[in-house]
Amino acid sequence: MKILNMDELQIAEGLLQKNMPKSLKVYGYLHAMNRNKPNTLEVIVDTWPDFEVIICRPDPKNKHALDFLKEVLYYSKDEQILRRMLTEENAIDWSTSFTMADCSNLPPSAVDSELESKMSSLNDSHTELVNNTWKFGGDEQGYRHVNKLICNFPSCCITDGQGQPVSWILVYDYCAMGILYTLPEHRGKGYAKVLVSTMAKKLHAQGYPVYCFIEEGNLVSYRLFKNMGFTEDPAYRAAWFRFNL
Repeated sequence: MKILNMDELQIAEGLLQKNMPKSLKVYGYLHAMNRNKPNTLEVIVDTWPDFEVIICRPDPKNKHALDFLKEVLYYSKDEQILRRMLTEENAIDWSTSFTMADCSNLPPSAVDSELESKMSSLNDSHTELVNNTWKFGGDEQGYRHVNKLICNFPSCCITDGQGQPVSWILVYDYCAMGILYTLPEHRGKGYAKVLVSTMAKKLHAQGYPVYCFIEEGNLVSYRLFKNMGFTEDPAYRAAWFRFNL
């Protein structure tokens, strides 16, 4: 196994780009890391530069690793090599708690001048609101994770008359759009469609990959993104597994 240095991470990003969409999640992390976004990960491969498996894992040397959600991501072209790295070569520390992830042609959305005046970006003061409404948040670790995303990645929101967010979308640290939410009393106004369109254009303009993951069974979000021109790869599914909770 080899831990990649900064120059090698740049090369790995380019190599992963050739294996879209299956490599998207790991690619997204490397895209952010290579642009100096804060992270608590290190990246390992089975061999270099012709790797078959690449794994993003918590960096044991990073003193902030325990402050955030610990996630392991991988992209593999060889199941046997992946199995060997996970079970025989101590590629990850199984004694700790973590989550493992298996891993722009948008129609314009009309935004009237009144709604446009209500659009903004989230800031540090909105962390608690977003964390408390996030399905996987609500605790201190979730608060820190949401705050990191708000402070370091693009976000977009629609505010009420008092300037408080009523609908918002963030970008995860692996560069996927997510945490799309509208307060119940403000639903049915088309806010989600406007936010997705605005965020997708912003990401594309800033050189980010434009993609998202949607939970199976979430038909409302599925139809929203599908109707906006996003395409699905039916052969690709991402899965998250939590260990040692």
